[in-house]
Amino acid sequence: MAFKHTLAAAFVVFVTIGGAMSAAGAETFRIVGFGDSLMAGFNLGPGEGFTDRLQAALRAKGLDVSVANAGVSGDTSSGGLARLDWSVPDGTRLVILELGANDMLRGVAPAIPEKNLDEMLAKLKA
Repeated sequence: MAFKHTLAAAFVVFVTIGGAMSAAGAETFRIVGFGDSLMAGFNLGPGEGFTDRLQAALRAKGLDVSVANAGVSGDTSSGGLARLDWSVPDGTRLVILELGANDMLRGVAPAIPEKNLDEMLAKLKA
């Protein structure tokens, strides 16, 4: 069941990105993948991580896109919140936020990552 939700979410991301890039015009559409080791591509070879594969897939569709990897292995939602401002450069059009796994693994009360993620989303929307 979780796999179906993941596929549905991935489809929504690709549809959203495609529509947003059409509106962006000739300017390179800048995406930042922001998260922990899952985003960083821990233990994967060059070109095998999520951001590399996303960039390759979008470029294969003819889209002018740049996908930066702002993943940090071992990062928690608190660490992500602390580095958000300097990890997402001006001109970024889309941020894929992926944090919380290390909070859970460390036994952090769920209210803390929930608050941190809400704060990050508010900053990104501003």
